[in-house]
Parts: sequence; C-alpha cells; structure tokens
Amino acid sequence: MMDTVINLGEKIEFKGKHNDLITIGEILIDMISQDYSDNFEGDTYQRHFGGSPSNIAINTKRLGINSITASTVGNDGLGEFLIQYLQQVNIDTSTIQRVDDATSMVLITKSKSTPTPIFYRHADYYLQYNSKLAKGIQESKIMHFTCWPISMEPARSTIEKCITEAKANNLLIGFDPNYNPKLWKKSDGIEYIKSIMPYVDIVKPSLDDAERLFGEDDIENHVQEFLRLGAKLVIMTLGKDGAIVSNGKETLTFKSLATEVTDTTGAGDAFWSGFYTAIIKGNTVKEALQLGFAVSAYKLKYTGAVVNLPKLEDIKSNYF
Repeated sequence: MMDTVINLGEKIEFKGKHNDLITIGEILIDMISQDYSDNFEGDTYQRHFGGSPSNIAINTKRLGINSITASTVGNDGLGEFLIQYLQQVNIDTSTIQRVDDATSMVLITKSKSTPTPIFYRHADYYLQYNSKLAKGIQESKIMHFTCWPISMEPARSTIEKCITEAKANNLLIGFDPNYNPKLWKKSDGIEYIKSIMPYVDIVKPSLDDAERLFGEDDIENHVQEFLRLGAKLVIMTLGKDGAIVSNGKETLTFKSLATEVTDTTGAGDAFWSGFYTAIIKGNTVKEALQLGFAVSAYKLKYTGAVVNLPKLEDIKSNYF
C-alpha cells in the first residue's frame, strides 16, 4: 500500500471497505499450565483459544472494529470449540476452513517472562487459497499474517497469493516475523522471511525474533536490518523495556505501560490489536503505537492469549 514513508505523526488514510482487518494464519488450542514452571513440571493444563492472527481478530472486534480471520481447523471437537468461540464475538467464520486432520495445539507454560511452547501442528498449515479468502482480502483495509503459515506448504503458497491480492487492492500489510526454527520443516526459514520483507509495510519483531533472524547485535542495528530489507515501519518490542520504532527517517522510543503482569501469553497480539484498531479509528501512527501498549498492558493482567477487552476508548481513558 505504501509507496512512501509511513509518517509517525500522520494518520493512515484508507478507502471505504466492508471490513477493516483480515488476519491470516494459525488458529489453534493453547493448553496453558495452571502453575508457573519452566520445564512443564505442572500436571494441570487448561484449554484456551489461541493462534496469533485469530487472537488479533477477536481482540480488534472487541476493541471496536470489523475483523475476520482465515485459517484451518480439524473436523473435531477442538475445531468446533474454536469456531464457536469466534462466533460468540460475532466474527464471520466463512473464511475458516476445515480438514480431516487434527486441530493444531500448543502446550505452553504459564509465564511472567517468555512462555515456553511445544508445538503440535496438524490442520493449520493446510490453508488453501479460495474465492472466500480472496473476497475477504478484497473487502478489507488491512491484512495481517505471521511466520506460522509461511513455514510449511501449502499455507506458504497461499500467503504468497494473499500478498499479491492485497497489493492489487491497496491493503496495508502487517507481518509478525515471529520466527521459531522448531516450526519450519524447510531449512530456508531465515532467507525466506528476509525475501518477503519488501512486500510488507509494517513489521513488529521482538528482540528474540530479531536475534533468531540476524544473530546478536545492537537493537538499533536490528531495526536498521528490517528497514534495509524493505519494511516501511519497524516496531521492535522489548518486553518490559517498551519498544523502539522507526520508519527510516524518524525513530521513537516507547515505555511499557504494564504495571501488573500475570501472564505474557498474547501480549504481542494485544499490542497489534490496539495499534490496528487505533489506526482504523483515525489516530496518528504515534498515537496508535501508544494505544497498542495500553491494550497490551491491560491484557498482561490476565491469563490466556485472549481476554475480554473493553472498547478502545475505555482503555484510552484508563491509561491517558
């Protein structure tokens, strides 16, 4: 969408579309330990709705914009649970595909720092490009995806077609470069992620993401690497230390607004959600970044990737 710099002090203008945001990628079950542990010592795990793109769709819907998500579940009870969860928050599930394979699941330790995951991948990577997915993109203003679908075929080819469709329809494209080598069946993960960077507008790497992609380096150098590869806005999140944000011409630092941390699962998704909602609602990029941190701080007080968020305006009044 962006042929020029994304100016931090300006609003992003969108054409009138039926839908605000389409997120594409994984939907899955998060099994989160009841007790804090580093190596899965706990005996009790609780089922939670999960999958970063799907989390963002639900969060943004609750925050006050129109969102849909495209992903794949199995023909089983867990898949049905995920679809019903989406429907309970009035998300159109016509872009959710079903296959004869198990619904994907992640086992996670409850954590106040970085959660430790074990991945059980099945249905999620069978995502196919079809007319419903194409229509969902055409009718949206923003498209968001993660590293999960591009880590395996056929979902990788599906995302490539989605990017082409999004470009043709002038969508803003957001990409979460959450690279984890355990997810990749192919060995080309790092090079592939670098190769798609020119086709996305906004990236939000964590410091861990950047170090997996580029090795250890100064934070500022990591930001420059993403810009050099073609990203137009880089939001480098630093956990409790906030974030550094750059469009290549201007760099800003942000402090975390978190005062109470119960569970970090989904904190990054909450940031994306607040940011996208604020952008759609006409805030400047800088204001949207601040609101992203506010939504993330609210989520950190609760367990699970998806919590019952209030409207964005209510969170704004609580933090600013």
